[in-house]
Amino acid sequence: MTNSNALYLLVGAVIAGVIGAGIWAYQDSRRSGVEISVGRHGVSIEER
Repeated sequence: MTNSNALYLLVGAVIAGVIGAGIWAYQDSRRSGVEISVGRHGVSIEER
């Protein structure tokens, strides 16, 4: 594999990762329902 092919592969992988992260973040922000968290201060229930 030549250096230019490796560069194209790297750029393509980065672009695919950014697109995938964007899709995941968009779907996560659109999700509705109830979120239940357990932490130091007890149980927290929030409507999303």
